[in-house]
Amino acid sequence: MGRFHYVFPKWSNLFLPTVIVIGMTAPLYVAFMVAWGFSPKTTDVGYMPTQPVPFSHKLHAGELHIDCKYCHNTVEYAAAAAVPPTSTCMNCHTQIHPESELLAPLFDSYTTGMPMEWVRIHDTPDYAYFNHSAHVTRGVGCNECHGQIQTMEVVYQSETLSMGWCLSCHRDPAPHVRDPKLVTQLEWGWDMNAAERLAEGQKWVDHNNLQPSQDCTTCHR
Repeated sequence: MGRFHYVFPKWSNLFLPTVIVIGMTAPLYVAFMVAWGFSPKTTDVGYMPTQPVPFSHKLHAGELHIDCKYCHNTVEYAAAAAVPPTSTCMNCHTQIHPESELLAPLFDSYTTGMPMEWVRIHDTPDYAYFNHSAHVTRGVGCNECHGQIQTMEVVYQSETLSMGWCLSCHRDPAPHVRDPKLVTQLEWGWDMNAAERLAEGQKWVDHNNLQPSQDCTTCHR
């Protein structure tokens, strides 16, 4: 009988327990990392920083119906949605609640010329390019990305802003678009059922021949 030859040396058996442990824990590790990667903590869903002045969108955009474009006046023409300068706020607050202690930082900014240090909430990574004007002028309403902001006393991030979330809209834009003239009407569509809302969106997809790109270079430039 011929002598049996081992493929691996005998000392390699010492690695067997390690291989077994890795094989058992690797799936758990992958599952944990995927769950953590899509968790609100990672995607910043619910992020609600404290601002230098307690600005209420519920009051301004909801109760007073101030158009979004009055403060964020670049959304139709530029990639970024401008944070309103102090002068925009003072158009009203030189007359409205000028003695309020809550507005003291605003008046200090107006007096000194130093800008307000607002904390950005919806902040996409540097490696992802997002153009507000491209979306707004094609009928993507403010609510689609920012949630029902007219009901928020304190603004928070309501969507993940992840790549998968963006692509889901690019692949099926009809549920998310409307007449471009109505993008800042924040309660638009509340009186429609799902079928009516989808039909209205599809009408504008066809009317404007919307074919959102899914190419990597659209966002990663």
